[in-house]
Amino acid sequence: MKEKQDDKLETISYSDIFLSCFSESGTHCVHSKPEHVLLYLYSGEQVIEDRNKRITIKAGECAFIRRDHRLTMYKNSKGKELYKGISLVFQRNILREFYSKMNKSEIPKDIKISDKNVFKLNKTPDIESLFQSLTPYFDSNVKPTEGVIHLKLLEGIYALLNNNELLYPILFDFAEPWKIDLLDFLNKNYMDDLTMEQIASFTGRSLATFKRDFKKISNLTPQKWLIKKRLEMAYIKLKEENKKVQDVCTEVGFKNLSHFSTAFKKQYGIPPTEI
Repeated sequence: MKEKQDDKLETISYSDIFLSCFSESGTHCVHSKPEHVLLYLYSGEQVIEDRNKRITIKAGECAFIRRDHRLTMYKNSKGKELYKGISLVFQRNILREFYSKMNKSEIPKDIKISDKNVFKLNKTPDIESLFQSLTPYFDSNVKPTEGVIHLKLLEGIYALLNNNELLYPILFDFAEPWKIDLLDFLNKNYMDDLTMEQIASFTGRSLATFKRDFKKISNLTPQKWLIKKRLEMAYIKLKEENKKVQDVCTEVGFKNLSHFSTAFKKQYGIPPTEI
């Protein structure tokens, strides 16, 4: 599928593979996807703003963006080079399929769970060859078959795992798929006043199993994860939606304004009133 908007943006998408080209000096958007994304830049420059952090991706560089996080992206031309980037989106079903066929004995043990939302990846031959092999489809506008797209997504997973072992527990966070996905539940219900026992029950777990499973997806305690999530959403509401501090405090699940202000300043270095 090919779309054009005022000769400024051209996007071509084939299932879970997307190519974006910008003919203007720069543009920006808010990225918020429920799935992991692998981004490669052919030309131009991309700046990813994750709250108080900025990550710059240049031509020939690649980044992995974790699912369920809101980020601001700036897509810019660089000199005479127009912005041209390509993204692979990894749905849960293809990750489950990949995981089910893996030799589990080859999975690295005791990997510390990272809380990073964006991973800038090292340049490797497998990443280069993956994205260079996709350019003919976009240059010729010939649609690849679903089989080819599927193989390219699998190739992308291999490239990620070969690049950074920290991505193992992030990509495969569903070791027991018959239970309700913890991150899905928490991202939808982070603002509710729920006890750990209630969260465990709602996700089909005992309290002990919930705590054990949570350690697989974060090195924070569940309570600290919830506070971090609430503060991240508060930052977005204050900066992008221009809401009042008192209203945001209540919306994200804090009961006490003083506690909210103290926690916010501890995480971002400034009080919420200065956003």
